[in-house]
Amino acid sequence: MPLDSAVESLIAGLAEQGFTSFEKIGLEPTRQVIETFVQLQKPPEDVAEVIDARYGDHPEQAVRLYVPEGDGPFPVVVYFHGGGFVGGGLDVVEEPCRALANDTGALVVAATYRRAPEARFPAATDDTFAALRWSFASVAEHRGDPERIAVMGDSAGGYLAAVAAVRARDAGLPALRAQVLVYPLIDPVADTAPQGVRRGLRHPPRRPEVVRRTVHRLAGAVTDPWLAVNRTPSLENLPPALILTNEYDTLRDEAEDYGRRLAAAGVETTVSRFDGMVHGVYWMSAAIPRQKEYRDAISAFLKDRLAPDGRRGTVSPELAT
Repeated sequence: MPLDSAVESLIAGLAEQGFTSFEKIGLEPTRQVIETFVQLQKPPEDVAEVIDARYGDHPEQAVRLYVPEGDGPFPVVVYFHGGGFVGGGLDVVEEPCRALANDTGALVVAATYRRAPEARFPAATDDTFAALRWSFASVAEHRGDPERIAVMGDSAGGYLAAVAAVRARDAGLPALRAQVLVYPLIDPVADTAPQGVRRGLRHPPRRPEVVRRTVHRLAGAVTDPWLAVNRTPSLENLPPALILTNEYDTLRDEAEDYGRRLAAAGVETTVSRFDGMVHGVYWMSAAIPRQKEYRDAISAFLKDRLAPDGRRGTVSPELAT
């Protein structure tokens, strides 16, 4: 399928402004560009309350809670932002987190984590797992229901959410209700783009060089068990999963393969590919009208899995588009 027309216009506009790629502009400019994604978003929606708090102590990290309208107790979505492990933060995901709270009626807990290269792997996975532990212990204070918690993340945050789900299972934490992985990075060591992406774009994307450097030079040993979540010895007894991928995305195939592996392990799994779309659109509600399709898919999935009766979906190892 051709590129979505809004995506094509956005790419053309970035090219006119002289933007090339993250691996060419360097670390600090990459972080600055990621923060400008707020300019591609709609005005943030109102929510009942926004609460800033801290979690952990090695070192202490920021967490921001978005409370929807209502009396509660609310289901909870613990959300980890993307940014290639090196960028991103709470401000750039303010708009999507507020929308997520309103769409789902859930208390959204958005967590920061230590970023590379200042913090080596597995700092980010340790932090985000600590944020999940904090959520189980603390959300009741903010009218959240600790028995109805899901994890969610986009891109690198999708990887962190997937790892948190596995670690929660292995640590014997209460069962998560769901995991939502939005075009997730699953295997940071891989360095190839899918063949369909190569054929579909004039200049096919490569895995961002900044991510590859983070893994190979800065992040730690490539044999670490948490480095590639698809290599986890067992994927059984993980929470129901929704995995969203894009036709023109260098992370597409590994994410879809992870969905098939989850389904083969008996995990209730839905994998949906968005044709004509590229990486990053979940943060672009104003620039990309079809971003609403991601919101709708996420909302429908989470409302079912976070309902008081705990309704479950069905195993779906095939792609649904």
